[in-house]
Formats: sequence, structure tokens, C-alpha cells
Amino acid sequence: MNSEPIIPWSITPEEEALAGDCLSRALACGADGVRITLNKSLMDLILLRNGSMDKVTHSGDRSMTFCLFVGGRFGTFSTNRFEADELERFLTEAVATTRMLAPDSWRKLPEPSRLVHDAVTGRELGLCDPAYAAMTPEERIRLVREASCFERIRPEGYTLISEETEYSDSVSDLLILDSNGLHARHTETSFELGCEYTIADPDGHKISGYWWDSAPMRADLQTASVCPTALERALAQMGSDQVPGGKYTVVVENEVASKLLNPLLGALSGYSLQQNNSFLTDSLGKKVFCEGFTLRDIPRTTGANGTRYFDSEGVATRNTDIITGGVVRNYFLNTYIAGKMGLDPTQEDCFKPLVMPWWSFGPQPAQMGREEILSACGEGILVTGFNGGNCNSATGDFSYGIEGFAFKDGERRPVHGMVMTGNMIHLWNNLIAAGTDIRPCMNKQVPTLAFKDIDFSA
Repeated sequence: MNSEPIIPWSITPEEEALAGDCLSRALACGADGVRITLNKSLMDLILLRNGSMDKVTHSGDRSMTFCLFVGGRFGTFSTNRFEADELERFLTEAVATTRMLAPDSWRKLPEPSRLVHDAVTGRELGLCDPAYAAMTPEERIRLVREASCFERIRPEGYTLISEETEYSDSVSDLLILDSNGLHARHTETSFELGCEYTIADPDGHKISGYWWDSAPMRADLQTASVCPTALERALAQMGSDQVPGGKYTVVVENEVASKLLNPLLGALSGYSLQQNNSFLTDSLGKKVFCEGFTLRDIPRTTGANGTRYFDSEGVATRNTDIITGGVVRNYFLNTYIAGKMGLDPTQEDCFKPLVMPWWSFGPQPAQMGREEILSACGEGILVTGFNGGNCNSATGDFSYGIEGFAFKDGERRPVHGMVMTGNMIHLWNNLIAAGTDIRPCMNKQVPTLAFKDIDFSA
């Protein structure tokens, strides 16, 4: 007997059996291969504005998606109607429609040897909290009210304009079946709290500060520190000024450092590479970045946000090196793109990237957080937020507005109106430190980073 606690809105045995019946029906209708994805999710959200209830959301979603391989053709179809007779008509029409599409010889199911075999219950990664079943509307309201600091704040030297405190929790349950024998499930819960303060300084300039935390387990959600930290981040920006443009050492704190990793991950994806829209085309096996840059994917880390045993094709994930000592080791290629490129398929995405620690200043200390890196760098710009901007996926050229602080010998002053520009390959070749202060709540495990000789304009 299954002793696992029942989670509201999870996939029922009847729905699982229905998905299996649909797979058989699609094959009987003439499909050569079938993949079925059954997805259910439930989310509750409560927003307080200035300590008063502003928004309450309760939403659920259920869908079944069919990938059909018919006579060298491929079609994708989705429905949220789960009645058996309607599904039979739906699949008959879907197979007939797929026959009318243009042939695409690269569309295939993954080889059975690549499929995941250890995602049986969906709870193998320890991401499903039994405490979710006990969450009630009253408990959610109590939690967000206790987290809010609005009634306790006594502004001095500034005006408090607004506090927005938002709590949400959710459950998602995913089942994938295919005609090559795949049966894979992933179930997770999530609890999240965020807070944003808007204040005005004595001159009337508005400033905002934000902080948040998230965890798959309710007991791990840090609620007491979220609102105070958001207010501290807003207050720290009072009296900001511009500094002259030029080349600076830049320290990017862990809260926002993933902004600089995202373009690299995009450039390593199969779709970008196949469309010649990647600045890392033909980089596999080549030393592109500095010796100190090592990036791993750790999707099989138990209990961590963002982890997965399989991708959307049902291909098993694995902990792997992406970049080692500056050398590109891995592309992310699903079955379709790998076939078109004439390469071996891997997995379709990077689920849990981890930037490994590195220290260019001498012996590596045990702790390398923001303060240690600032001290080692001595002088430069500390980036605590990005305000718009973009990166060209084909060239790697970027331009980002920033907020943060100019720092020198332990002193720092807030700055505004500055733009950080450059090229991603040049940026990561100028990496001089990667800390140990990753935030567990973030899917992308990127610590505080430091780079030398980066261009800023005012």
C-alpha cells in the first residue's frame, strides 16, 4: 500500500490510467509513436498592500498534451477535456491532421536507452512537502500578515510610500508516457514570500527595494527576514549619485548574478546553435573563457529548487560539466535538434547550473561572500540590481542599466544612471572571483562574481 500522503490536486490513479488508454488509442488510430504529457498544477496567492488585503488568487490547471509521430510527420495537440469519448474523437482527428502536415524526418522519439527509469513516484528528489496538504486560507493569511512590517515601521529621514508583501504556494504534478516504454513522474511543492518597499528620500526621489525567499518545504521558507531586508535595500540607495564612466572592477552580488549567466546558457542551447544565433557556435571542446570559470549542471540534487530527473522528452538528466577551466564541454541538444545538426543528443536544457568557486587573489579562503570579494577587489562598482538592457544572442554584446554602489577601501556610496557594457566572452574571460555564497532558493546557483576592466558609462 502506498503510504505517501495525498497532496491536493495531484494526478489521480484514474487520470494516470486515462493517459495510458490515450496512448493505446493514438497508436490504434495510426500513430507510429506517441508521447503524452499530463500536467496538473494548483496555486494560491495572497498580496498585502500597506498591511491590507489587496489580492487573493486561487487557480488550478490541468492539461494533456500529445506529441504524435505519424508517417514521418509530427504534430502537437493539447486539451483540458478528460472525458473518454471526447478524447477518442480528439485523438482520431489529431492523427488525421498530422498526416496532412509536411514531412519532417528528424522528428523522432528518444532512444529507449536514453529515457529515465528512476522517476517512478515523482517524489524521488524530495521536493514534495506533505505540509502542503495542511495549508488553509486562514494559515496563508496569518503567514503573510506576520511577515509584513508595515504597521511596525516608524520612518525617520524618509517617507514610506508603500509595502507590498506577497505569499504564494503551489503544487505541480507531471506525468510523461511514450510508446517506447517511458513512464516518468515529477511532483513538487513550492512556498514563496516576497516583499517590495517604495520610499521617498527628503528630496522626493522614489526608491524601491525588494527581497524574497522560496523553498520546496514550508519549514525551510525564511519569512521573518524578507520584509526587513527589502526595506534595508531600499534605504541603502538613498542619496545615490553618478560616478564618471570608464573601466572598473565590478562585483555582482549573488541575488542578480544569474543575469550574466543566462546569455551563456542560451548560447549553448540547441535551437540557438542550429539557427546560427549563438555567440558560442563551434565552441565545443574549445577554451573560450578564463581558466577560473567552471560551470556544472546538478539537476539531480535532492531537495533543491529547479532539480529534475528528466527533461520534457523524458530523457534522463545527469550531473555534468558544462564549462571546465574555460573549456566548453557540453551543448544542450534534444533529439530533434541533435539530428538536424548531426550531433549526439544530450538533454534539452540546463536545469540547475552551478558556478564553481574561484579566487584569483592568492590562497582561496574558506568563505568567499560579497564582503570578502569587495575587500579583495579594493575599489570598483558593486551591482545589486539591473534596470533593463539586453544581450545580443548572436554576438554576445550586452548593455545593462545597473543600480548599486561605488566602493573603495571599505567605504561605499550608492550610484544610479550607469550602464554596464561589453561582450559576454570578454566579460567571462575577465572573471577574477566566484564566491561560495549561492542562495539555496534560486534555481540557478550563481554566487557573487567579480570581473576586472569592465566598461561603464554614466
